[in-house]
Amino acid sequence: MLEDEVLKWKFKRGSDEALTRIYEKYLAPMLTLAMGLLNDAGVAEDVVQDVFVSFAQSRRNFQVRGSLSGYLATSVVNRVRDHRRRLGRRAAQDHGRFERPSQSVRPDQRVILDEQATLLNHAVTELPDEQREVILLRLKADMRFREIAKLQETSINTVLSRYRYGLEKLRSTLNGEVKEWNR
Repeated sequence: MLEDEVLKWKFKRGSDEALTRIYEKYLAPMLTLAMGLLNDAGVAEDVVQDVFVSFAQSRRNFQVRGSLSGYLATSVVNRVRDHRRRLGRRAAQDHGRFERPSQSVRPDQRVILDEQATLLNHAVTELPDEQREVILLRLKADMRFREIAKLQETSINTVLSRYRYGLEKLRSTLNGEVKEWNR
């Protein structure tokens, strides 16, 4: 995006306004990504805050040639991985949340949407880590498959397969849940 290129240029040259705009623009998507990977709002906020603090401190050495959102999403994923390594496998078991519907939805619709979000969150939680990460990076961080492959240090074909298998598992799980729900 042209705006991001201008923001990167201004940020590199010391503009606090550019840093503020980057923070405002990417805070919500990065929180959504972190929450999707961690399923813990407090830890997700800490991870994203750490990413933005490191980002702000990197001003002098800042050299991002690609997308700003991809850079920040990669930073979030790496921080999440660090967090998981620190806590061990136990902490990695409960994650994969999608957002709840907004407050502007009618109460009767909200109940249905909440149940659907719960089903989706549970289904995402059941995915293997690699598949969950690919799906969340693609859908929540809007990263390209090539960027995800680089981040996961694997081939683009492997990333595409993880995405496809993950979506198939989600469809299968959710179709089974919907059939049970309609009984």
